[in-house]
Amino acid sequence: MEFAELIKTPRVDNVVLHRPFFPAVEGTLCLTGHHLILSSRQDNTEELWLLHSNIDAIDKRFVGPLGTIIIKCKDFRIIQLDIPGMEECLNIASSIEALSTLDSITLMYPFFYRPMFEVIEDGWHSFLPEQEFELYSSATSEWRLSYVNKEFAVCPSYPPIVIVPNAIDDEALRKVATFRHGGRFPVLSYYHKKNGMVIMRSGQPLTGTNGRRCREDEKLVNATLRAGKRGYIIDTRPLNSAQQARARGGGFEQEAHYPQWRRIHKSIERYHILQESLIKLVEACNDQTHNMDRWLSRLEASNWLTHIKEILTTACLAAQCLDREGASILIHGTEGTDSTLQVTSLAQIILEPRSRTIQGFEALIEREWLQAGHPFQQRCAQSAYCNSKQKWESPVFLLFLDCVWQILRQFPCSFEFNENLLIMLFEHAYASQFGTFLGNNESERCKLKLQQKTMSLWSWVNRPSELSKFTNPLFEANNLVIWPSVAPQSLQLWEGIFLRWNRSSKYLDEAYEEMVNIIEYNKELQAKVNILRRQLAELETEDGMQESP
Repeated sequence: MEFAELIKTPRVDNVVLHRPFFPAVEGTLCLTGHHLILSSRQDNTEELWLLHSNIDAIDKRFVGPLGTIIIKCKDFRIIQLDIPGMEECLNIASSIEALSTLDSITLMYPFFYRPMFEVIEDGWHSFLPEQEFELYSSATSEWRLSYVNKEFAVCPSYPPIVIVPNAIDDEALRKVATFRHGGRFPVLSYYHKKNGMVIMRSGQPLTGTNGRRCREDEKLVNATLRAGKRGYIIDTRPLNSAQQARARGGGFEQEAHYPQWRRIHKSIERYHILQESLIKLVEACNDQTHNMDRWLSRLEASNWLTHIKEILTTACLAAQCLDREGASILIHGTEGTDSTLQVTSLAQIILEPRSRTIQGFEALIEREWLQAGHPFQQRCAQSAYCNSKQKWESPVFLLFLDCVWQILRQFPCSFEFNENLLIMLFEHAYASQFGTFLGNNESERCKLKLQQKTMSLWSWVNRPSELSKFTNPLFEANNLVIWPSVAPQSLQLWEGIFLRWNRSSKYLDEAYEEMVNIIEYNKELQAKVNILRRQLAELETEDGMQESP
């Protein structure tokens, strides 16, 4: 298919652009295969380049010969185009609709994007499983790398290399895979060096109504326990949902077969419930007619902060089991690709100082989201504005980023990165020039040959000129476990995401710049103090030598 077939009117003059915090601009609108571009001849006017894949929905209005297209973006921005001529307006609207809903992944922009910057490091090879395993292997010999999924034959949503207990061979892993949803047998997610306890994750066991069991699965799960120790299984579904899953062939671990494990059920919502929550929240944030009562009631009705609380509470529970109880844990829900990953990754941010650095956080996203098989292509296909809701869309990753922001806000000096990194990841998960978030798992990315045909997001982010934008000036390395408060009073609406197009951040930006300047000035003064102290010490030494006979 040629993009030209979808572009009925490639260019229109005298189009007026309205967008948040900018004056209206008149210019020429151009449509390309991947971008909507508006350029003006006015001096110092910034061009608009909008990826079609960032467009969530469009509305059309007509007043006489003038047509208006309202574009609602996946990053929650709303822009308006006033287009002279009804035919041109209709043509532009239908072209945008066609270009923003392309079925084929290989027609998306990452396959056509050619970077204008020098690639210093290949992001596709920045976070390999072997490198991550080296961090653990120095502390323990109880785990090994398994290549059992080398051809994605055992589990289509797992990476080719996984970390498993040393005592379990590959043949046993194949048997366990047939007993777990989607073939997702238990694998290592995190090793707590302080006490040797671990977090494992998996899909639900396929016990069914007959109470089916798998001795290899029991052996694998028990291989993570120390002598005389108990473990915890955290099921991210409420008990009644887990029991209902048995009727569909799923289920949960029976106490009789896993006697050393205590099962805890938590309730983390998924799928359409989260999507509806996001839609209600964005609608509330965009409504400028609120009085205080109405705003607070709509915020509460969205349930967004309730979901944040549920996820953070479960992550804190997981971290507590490891660090305070000295117990290993296994986490799963149904598939093990959504709420499971939210909990495992947030528990690591609480427990592991490295996960709070830029490189460590990127490694966490790569390991616990991309390689672990979170279906980004399905979950992020649409955002808060799209009308044609399908079953698979859900802001699971955005909720995770929001939870990270809540912890960052409570511990502003413990993170090497700032909220700009979180916002950037949200934007690129939904629409990007990079191939990192394409596909639903490593198997799909391998078939699409993303490493050969597209650029990694990390190749761009990790350049020094970009890293400076994402670096937290308040950062002071903190090697302790950090325990966030999950009390309702402690959780706030993430204004940097949900209100950034509704109110100007000019004064906040100015305050941030002033803070950076103060910190830099403080460092300069500290350096001068150190020099003066050295000089004083040298003078005192010289005086002492002169006084001695």
